[in-house]
Amino acid sequence: MPSTSPASAAPFHSLRTTLAWTIASLACLLAWDALGQDRALAHAFGTATGFPMREQWFFVQVLHEGARRVGWLVVLLLALGVWWPMGVLKRIDMGERLQLAISALLALGVVSILKNLSATSCPWDLAEFGGVARYASHWALGVIDGGGGRCFPAGHASAGFAFLGGYFALRRRQPRAARLWLAGSLIAGFILGGAQQVRGAHFMSHTLWTGWLCWTTGWLCDLAATALRRRFPLADSPLPPESPSHAVH
Repeated sequence: MPSTSPASAAPFHSLRTTLAWTIASLACLLAWDALGQDRALAHAFGTATGFPMREQWFFVQVLHEGARRVGWLVVLLLALGVWWPMGVLKRIDMGERLQLAISALLALGVVSILKNLSATSCPWDLAEFGGVARYASHWALGVIDGGGGRCFPAGHASAGFAFLGGYFALRRRQPRAARLWLAGSLIAGFILGGAQQVRGAHFMSHTLWTGWLCWTTGWLCDLAATALRRRFPLADSPLPPESPSHAVH
């Protein structure tokens, strides 16, 4: 039986670990849906007459409008960074920079498409919160609840979660930066999703599903990029990766 070198074992270990985390998080999501915790959490912020924080200035102007603009600015900078890299982007090759930018755009696209196809309405549209719609699970595909629909998954949270794919693009050469990037994307996504939860714009499951979809899109993009990189290697190879002691598999 041929032996497996550490270099060849590492990618398999990384694949297996990533798959385990992806499945585990999916199981937690399905459990949240099955336990029906969305409405209970929404009632912590909403009343029969609506959501008191819906028009609060900081949530609307900073965490909604401002964060949305910042998110698109980061996407633009990542796209420009493919050819004119700055900071940590200088320490990864062009293929990885391209992967980072494309994975963010793909994640935004996936969430946007699903959101526009969804018949699920937002919490503030529901009759129990002063609206006109009746509650219907996002699993009730095609069921019209009487509201505006197009509220699942959470589009605004994707302004943070869409960058989760950067973890995969960075982790080979810059594992420490990859971990920080991952933490930053998760924190941003949950802050933006939490703000929308308080305003009544989304249920928690909407935010959680957005995070999972963006993570999975980033991972699938990484698998595709790895396959293409093996077939069409780039000459662009900057600084070597960090020492193995810091590697994340």
